[in-house]
Amino acid sequence: MLAYIVRRLLLIIPTLLGIMIINFALIQFVPGGPVQQILAELEGGGDAFSGFSGAANETVGQVASESSYAGARGLPEEFIKELERQFGFDKPPLERFLNMMWDYMRFDFGESYFRSISVVDLVLEKMPVSITLGLWSTLLAYLISIPLGIRKAVRDGSTFDTWTSGVVIVAYAIPGFLFAIMLLVLFAGGSYFKIFPLRGLTSPEFDSLGPIEQALDYLWHIALPVLASTISAFAGLTLLTKNSFLDEIRKQYVVTARAKGLPDRQVFYGHVFRNAMLIVISGFPALFVSVFFGGSVIIETIFSLDGLGRLGFEAAVTRDYPVMFGTLFAFSLLGLLVGLITDLTYIWVDPRIDFESRET
Repeated sequence: MLAYIVRRLLLIIPTLLGIMIINFALIQFVPGGPVQQILAELEGGGDAFSGFSGAANETVGQVASESSYAGARGLPEEFIKELERQFGFDKPPLERFLNMMWDYMRFDFGESYFRSISVVDLVLEKMPVSITLGLWSTLLAYLISIPLGIRKAVRDGSTFDTWTSGVVIVAYAIPGFLFAIMLLVLFAGGSYFKIFPLRGLTSPEFDSLGPIEQALDYLWHIALPVLASTISAFAGLTLLTKNSFLDEIRKQYVVTARAKGLPDRQVFYGHVFRNAMLIVISGFPALFVSVFFGGSVIIETIFSLDGLGRLGFEAAVTRDYPVMFGTLFAFSLLGLLVGLITDLTYIWVDPRIDFESRET
């Protein structure tokens, strides 16, 4: 097993490198980089200087006083070259990529182009919101879907299975953003009830509350965002659990165990459960990553939550490359490690699985 873990860890290196190469190459063909955005702001007479950081802030500030006529006569070539040097675009793409990867290997993700804060500090600042959505949504989906899927498999074809299947199909068909808007309209002061807060992760007076009141306030605020994030994951996971258990129940070893006189409870939880849960566990990384990163953009925007989803979207719009590539590197590495943890969980669920004999 140790050899398998070492091989998987070594495989992470070329996989991560390939992800970074592809994304870095694609970015080279996307118009409107950070320098072009600054120049557009200057030539349009807008204030493009307030959010910039580092040495670029000083350079842009020197020209700010002349912005009243710089747009009419065109910006000096020396200034444009100085901007490119400050952002590192005076170097060839290959050199920039190698320098970036060398910094990332040392977990030095640099500083945001347009915020006076390092990428690591920026991610840590936004992390609590995304952890809240990802962790609670995934936990809630599994706590509901697995018992419900098992119950549907045991009572396959019954009235309970029929009407719960209808609920699951409707939940699966509703887009997450539409369900989030519906929750806001119904329960957050829209046209009907004002039970839950409209935005934010905590109340303004959160720090003055006691521990129990803080916990209740936190749960009160995350109820609607978590519910909106869980809806599609819950539906798919329920159907996956049911179908997995149905496949196992119909296999010969279950018929044999029942013929030997074993009670259904022992057959189900002693034999079927362990085998059927493998496919459910295999979907955990994809579910967690999709809720943690993919679905958080829309949910965070609708509920006015300042998390990693909005951070990534804003970084892509403003071409904040350190934030884009730094978060891509960190989250890709996290996803690959979660995949390895999933394989190890297979062994915990079913010790008969032997990854040591596999060729990676």
